[in-house]
Amino acid sequence: MPAQTVDDLTVLQRVKAPGLGDQPRPVRSVTTAPQGHEGEGFPVRRAFAGIDLAQIDPFIMMDQMGEVEYAPGEPKGTAWHPHRGFETVTYIIDGVFDHRDSHGGGGSITNGDTQWMTAGSGLLHIETPPEWLVQQGGLFHGIQLWVNLPRDAKMTTPAYQDIRSREVALLTTPDAGALVRVIAGSVDGHDGPGSTHTPMTLVHATVEPGARLELPWDVDFNALVYVLNGHGTVGVDARPVRTGQTAVLGAGDYLTLRADGTQESRSPQLDVVVLGGRPIREPLAWAGPFVMNTRAEVLEAYQSFQRGDFGVPLS
Repeated sequence: MPAQTVDDLTVLQRVKAPGLGDQPRPVRSVTTAPQGHEGEGFPVRRAFAGIDLAQIDPFIMMDQMGEVEYAPGEPKGTAWHPHRGFETVTYIIDGVFDHRDSHGGGGSITNGDTQWMTAGSGLLHIETPPEWLVQQGGLFHGIQLWVNLPRDAKMTTPAYQDIRSREVALLTTPDAGALVRVIAGSVDGHDGPGSTHTPMTLVHATVEPGARLELPWDVDFNALVYVLNGHGTVGVDARPVRTGQTAVLGAGDYLTLRADGTQESRSPQLDVVVLGGRPIREPLAWAGPFVMNTRAEVLEAYQSFQRGDFGVPLS
């Protein structure tokens, strides 16, 4: 897995072990993501399908894109499409994706890079594999997360963050059994490079077979664990989890994961996305690419898109 890594985990700073009186987060539920297709036909797992939106607030949805090995001519992307009222976070673990938007943002992201796009008041957006990848094929794997914006930020000016893999904060556990990549937010005082409107933390962790990860977590945030590949357990009661499953955790000071001692050869470690944020707790009106507070606001976005003036920068 080519996402940012190091050869020797012992050189990294450690996250602190739970202290006396720290409470582990219990497991509320474990769900399995259904599989489908997005855009022009690339395969996805809907990580939060079937989970009450109140339990994942401030997040709206997350797709695991791939992991898929494309043959020549097979790589696919999306057509131009609108967004308003939220942020899209695209994290590429393996492969390459090109992005463009109607406000001039965009670029190419690969192997541990993140594109953090604040749609805000609205923009048009396209995601495609580069032409050379279409011609030769190759491995493609990543996630796309939708983060809600609070009412007072929904019509903010669109913005774009290009986060390179080398910028993420890299941490390990006291026994150097796990690699923790902090993409946004903070873990044990170590900040990731992503700037967020909504207070939140986003982590990609790789846990070696048989190793345990005890991760300090902001007590004001909820906590979700999604398994990208591999299998292990979550919580102090060791609930089994595997590829494509999401665990919703309850309140506490830290969360705990353990990788099974034996993994599949194609997934030699347990890889997870850990995320959480401070719930917004505002009315949600969500239809397709528009995430607003009322149905009238969603309708206005659709009407603007149909008129052809949606996502056009103000002169």
